[in-house]
Amino acid sequence: MTECTHPNYQAYHSVFLDEPNQHVIGNFALLPLRTRTRGPALQLPPLPADVTDLTIDASHESYDPLDEVLALFRANTFFRNFEIKGPADRVLIYGILFVSEALGKIKPGTARRDAEKAVMNTALDTNFAIPGDASFPLNQAFEAPRDRNEAETLRQYIGQMRQELAMRLLARLYADGSTPSKWWLSFTKRKFMGKAL
Repeated sequence: MTECTHPNYQAYHSVFLDEPNQHVIGNFALLPLRTRTRGPALQLPPLPADVTDLTIDASHESYDPLDEVLALFRANTFFRNFEIKGPADRVLIYGILFVSEALGKIKPGTARRDAEKAVMNTALDTNFAIPGDASFPLNQAFEAPRDRNEAETLRQYIGQMRQELAMRLLARLYADGSTPSKWWLSFTKRKFMGKAL
């Protein structure tokens, strides 16, 4: 697989860029999520019985930025450059980087239980960098929180994102049974924007 550098091809941006009344810390949007994980995110309604995480459409009231991360992950990983158009794009970027990190924990043939343990341990680890931390990989494109309270809120929100993304990714990886999807695993070596978390 090669990186996309053709000038007529552009990465996909977040559909939430124009979402009104966004709560923003630094320049990272804290958008509503559909999640059972505790944290500061506003809660979207659960999915009705006839809609799943795999079939939800972007126009649905419960479609959230994590659905978008998983829907755009594979297409956007081909782009080394990404023009950030607003705070919602930073949520998309962070989510894609986290999915890349989670996929790196899984090898072909990994049993579902072992994958769940590896990916959820990564998601639940509270020792991750947030914008402004010296080890955060994209500080040039992300602003640091203004104070300790904002930093803690952002950490809790990103923690919610990581846990919910991990669960949804695992559902996709093992949608067909007990071995991971080769198609998803073919993206384990991709580095979106040349970065890793």
